[in-house]
Amino acid sequence: MKVTLKHVAEKAGVSRSAVSRTFTPGASVSAATRELVMQAAKELGYTPSILASGLSTGRTKLIGLVSNNFKNPYFLEIFDRFTRALQGRGLRPLLVNLSDETQSGDWARILRQYSVDGVVVASSTLPPDFSTAFAEAGLPVVHAFARHLRRPDVNTVGVDNVEVGRLAARELHARGYRRVTFLGGPETATSTIDRNRGFIETASTLGGMVAATHFSGNYSFDAGFTAMTDLLRQGSPCEAYFCGDDVISIGAMSALKENGFETPGDVGILGVNDMEMAHWQNIRLTTIHQPVGAIVDAVISRLATLMENPEDPARAICLDAHVVERDTLRKPV
Repeated sequence: MKVTLKHVAEKAGVSRSAVSRTFTPGASVSAATRELVMQAAKELGYTPSILASGLSTGRTKLIGLVSNNFKNPYFLEIFDRFTRALQGRGLRPLLVNLSDETQSGDWARILRQYSVDGVVVASSTLPPDFSTAFAEAGLPVVHAFARHLRRPDVNTVGVDNVEVGRLAARELHARGYRRVTFLGGPETATSTIDRNRGFIETASTLGGMVAATHFSGNYSFDAGFTAMTDLLRQGSPCEAYFCGDDVISIGAMSALKENGFETPGDVGILGVNDMEMAHWQNIRLTTIHQPVGAIVDAVISRLATLMENPEDPARAICLDAHVVERDTLRKPV
């Protein structure tokens, strides 16, 4: 038989409201009553219902965790970090997969129906109106890996992808590469647009550097493999590729190898993200490190502030990226 609040009250010899207050954070209850209730609950094996508690406190401790690119193993790492960090704060993630979704308002209404206390959007490809829709529905929201804007409409945390592109161009130039290509992700993704902009603009200012752009269908191994295969059909590869992320880089490296080209002997590859797979012994990808741990911590801290003060103005938190040296680029000249 399921043990209920009523059974605990009868066992402890107190009212049901006294039991309820005992298990409600911040509620007033005497030390003697609390001791009676906790002892009765222990003997009966009673565990309070979090959902029932939410009815009285107005808090469910549910956090909508939203993304759309589950084909990319990097986002599995990100979700692992987010779920563990949320659970460490006594919050429970409600996972939402928005792959191929186009109607942001529909999901805002659904998460409202679940009475989530807040929303984390973890995506560099979802358009900004998804996060805006959650905010307009009255939900505290923070967009991780969003486009960096000085005056954002919603709270954002991530890196400045324009600066990431600049960093990539300077890095390749310092290593003696002159014919280079940005092998990006989806053409409409803000991360792709911004990295390409920083890369091409900066390359044009560096002596002797000629930069081109090519897009992949998405952020995946298959997309990187296909894009590089298409480029090789058009002619010889360029000297180096700055790829839209690590998983595209790994796909591109596989296509190069299948066509008889060695990395970095024949072609240099620079990735972005520094996912776990990038340092595997058979890959050893030189990449631009995105501080995902710091991003996750900043997102959850910012969300906690918004849950207490929903009127707090939106702000953009921008963290620094840096190059991680491995084996897919030649050494600086």
